[in-house]
Amino acid sequence: MMHKVELDLGEGNLLSLETGKLAKEANGSVVIRQGDTLLLATAVAAETPRPGIDFFPLLVDYEEKLYAVGRIPGGFFKREGKATETAVLTARKIDRPIRPLFPKGYRNDVQIVVTPLSVDVETQPDILAINGASAALAISDIPFPYPIAAARVGKIDGKFVVDPATEQMQKSEMDLVVAGSEKAILMLECGSEEVSEEDVFEGIKLAHKKIKDVIKLQKDLAAKVGAAKKEYVAYVPHEKVNQFARKTALEKIRSAMKISDYDKQHEELSHIKEEIKKAIDDGSNEELKKIIAASPADIMNVIDDLEAEIVRGMILNEGKRPDGRGFSDIRPLSCEVGILPRAHGSAVFSRGQTQVLTVATLGALGEVQKLDGISPEETKRYMHHYNFPAYSVGEVRPSRGPGRREIGHGALAEKALVPVVPSEEEFPYTLRLVSEVLGSNGSTSMASTCASTLALMDAGVKIKAPVAGISIGLITGKDKEVLITDIQGIEDHLGDMDFKVAGTRKGITAVQVDIKIAGLSFEVIEKALAQAKSARMTILDKIEAAIDKPRAELSQYAPRVLTLQIDPAKIGMVIGPGGKMIKSIVEETGAQIDIEDDGRVLVTAVDPEGGKRAIKIIEDLTKEAKVGEIYKGEVTRILPFGAFVEILPGKEGLVHISEIAPRRIAKVEDELNIGDEVIVKVIKVDEQGRVDLSRRQVTAQDKEKVLK
Repeated sequence: MMHKVELDLGEGNLLSLETGKLAKEANGSVVIRQGDTLLLATAVAAETPRPGIDFFPLLVDYEEKLYAVGRIPGGFFKREGKATETAVLTARKIDRPIRPLFPKGYRNDVQIVVTPLSVDVETQPDILAINGASAALAISDIPFPYPIAAARVGKIDGKFVVDPATEQMQKSEMDLVVAGSEKAILMLECGSEEVSEEDVFEGIKLAHKKIKDVIKLQKDLAAKVGAAKKEYVAYVPHEKVNQFARKTALEKIRSAMKISDYDKQHEELSHIKEEIKKAIDDGSNEELKKIIAASPADIMNVIDDLEAEIVRGMILNEGKRPDGRGFSDIRPLSCEVGILPRAHGSAVFSRGQTQVLTVATLGALGEVQKLDGISPEETKRYMHHYNFPAYSVGEVRPSRGPGRREIGHGALAEKALVPVVPSEEEFPYTLRLVSEVLGSNGSTSMASTCASTLALMDAGVKIKAPVAGISIGLITGKDKEVLITDIQGIEDHLGDMDFKVAGTRKGITAVQVDIKIAGLSFEVIEKALAQAKSARMTILDKIEAAIDKPRAELSQYAPRVLTLQIDPAKIGMVIGPGGKMIKSIVEETGAQIDIEDDGRVLVTAVDPEGGKRAIKIIEDLTKEAKVGEIYKGEVTRILPFGAFVEILPGKEGLVHISEIAPRRIAKVEDELNIGDEVIVKVIKVDEQGRVDLSRRQVTAQDKEKVLK
């Protein structure tokens, strides 16, 4: 039986949730609709826990289908393949607010699949995807405790707008996505044009009001059709393993956590873990060996719990961090630019043991990334790619290409820098930034942001202002909350929040917040924004000490872009039949040529002479002959009444027999032959563009001018 609930968003705009018609075999299935945008959200859970794992196996897929926007996929196979970056990022937006709410110890596989079935031009589907996923969980028998919802806030012409249309967002200086429960905030994602902390905070509060309305809608649907939540068996490490590890290693771990030197601390903790494993293997406790054999994850989970107990206790009760820093202290910073001689721009940024190398490459506008997805954007001019090799954390594993984490971190750094990158009109280049994580001990995405700022300035890109980023962590107790600046890996792993903020001295350009608890209060968010701002200023001081402004000139190895404006009606002349002309120019000069619909021609070349040569050829192709101009041309045809001379590529003019010589001649061939080079003067251009030339009227001064 089908059930439907609706929420009036104003001006005849309805948000609806419907169930009972599609995907009935899923534990929970909802069609969410706003305007002509419809998404199917499904939630399915395995009947039994997955044995032998130490994590919650949640898989979220956002499956873009091009039929949703009336398009056929490109490529040979004509079907959707690997998920687009947009799909991966949307899946992460769904995952991040729901993951912390599943019960601790729940180990049943859960899969959320959200499929856009129809997408209009006004409604962005990512917010609907989050809300639809929550609704599917809310009506299912999966033990998800309560609904969550999301809302988008823009700032347009100085005013906040909740859930603006796609067209409105093109004018917005802020794109803030907020997810939360009725009582708290669960996830933040923001890209903005240097807006203030106060504006971001105000947007969060406005979004939460809308979130409450959408949660009520989900509750209304669940009240009609919601299934009773299933009982489940929570994973808990065996008590005897806990007792053994606590007795054997608690004090050793406590001592190790007080070692301020990261490398020595890491080495000691690894040694302790090996000691525990060896004690179990070599010991006489056969029962313990059987327990570990049956559930090998127990020992590592127990050690993890002990580390969390010690670290959190140190911070909350003793006011001490594992490396001895104060709560607002940043680890030692280092910035270095211009380290790769052939790169267009390069930099290394280090913060403690976290180290990132970013390399900037400039290319022609024709090298933009083409997007084959359901979003309105068709190309991307600024690209940021993030790589996280195993050696950055001292591990061994095969490289399998970018995963969701790499795509997400790259997108965050990209979002942070886009607002300060000069426009295409100001800087007609495609830009690719690649961040290589060389060492990882907390917040490599923000280190990538800092390294990218340095690399862009080293490349001579005239960014509006340097951008820096920092991560703020949170440790919560029964009656206490502590915010910590510049979280290192162990604080991230054992803490409750990763609150990343990037921006300039003027304001915020990007925010991303992930949590492991049931939500953040407005008070914590406001304090975290302020603490991040203070840290950002310190990092910007260090960046500007290394390079205070973009280099005056581009690297000698970077291509130069020359621009030329031609009559749009003559674009076909430059391209030629089947692209023959433009291909010949590229082959002759080595330059890359991009032509805009308005007649703007961009010639990109590493060799300046090749670029100038390409410009000259295009100018000659499109140039209009004018009366009085002198040309050196070649005789192409001879007729009884005169000779045709090519004065510009593909452009001929007629030299009448009377204009060939200063005296009367009987035949054209008495003076000219096909292939002769002659200097001629334009004496007439008629309404049809036909050109009359004269050889007779060319003076000695004219000849000298042309031959120079």
